[in-house]
Amino acid sequence: MTNTVLPADDNGVTEVARGRGIAAWRQIADEIEADIRSERLRAGMQLPTESQLATRFAVNRHTVRRSLAELASRGLVRATQGRGTFVEDRPMPYPIGTRTRFSENVSRAGREAGGKVLEAYETVADPGVAKALAIALGAPVMRLDTVRMADGSPISLGNAYFPMPRFAGLVAAYRDTGTVTQALAACGVSDYRRLETRISARLAGAEEAQKLDLAPGRLLLTVESINVDTDDAPIQFTRAAFAADRTELVVES
Repeated sequence: MTNTVLPADDNGVTEVARGRGIAAWRQIADEIEADIRSERLRAGMQLPTESQLATRFAVNRHTVRRSLAELASRGLVRATQGRGTFVEDRPMPYPIGTRTRFSENVSRAGREAGGKVLEAYETVADPGVAKALAIALGAPVMRLDTVRMADGSPISLGNAYFPMPRFAGLVAAYRDTGTVTQALAACGVSDYRRLETRISARLAGAEEAQKLDLAPGRLLLTVESINVDTDDAPIQFTRAAFAADRTELVVES
């Protein structure tokens, strides 16, 4: 894409060209993208408010809002409710191998790992969960729904299943420790490895986009994985969705 660079007057107002066949909101989006590409606006920086941008470009806030929506659809900015709009970080490498650990992967990328529980409850194994965990259809499992973050930016949603009654205390342990590895250790699993990983892609639904601070319809990388303990017994089956704008899955051999 060729970005339109707009001139500014002596008062710092950037002039939007009228009557040239390019909508004002697109000109503004291109100008902000140019600032991002040139790193005048760096990853993680907060953009000016809608009101400030409206003043800068001498347009109404509706026009600015449409420009920001366009930038979000390009994967360049992220709007966070109550905090503002931020320049997206470059995609974070996320290695997938026999010892895949979320917190370790995020720390290795030089970022701070975080996460929170969205829901946790006991349910029964559907056919996919039963097959993955090698348990009977309808057997009790603990389901843990989480959003995982890097430097406070949400990068993945996960639905993890653990066979009961072995992992009855896992949710409380996860709330205390904030990591699956430590929660599993609290349940007696000293070590585990990745048995299988399946990767595909699809577009984000409205609810997923909201939870991940994404524009609706952005690409998700979906990962289904099975972890086993040192006796090769399945202990965890996870269906996860990663924001493709923020993560780069790296399959290690």
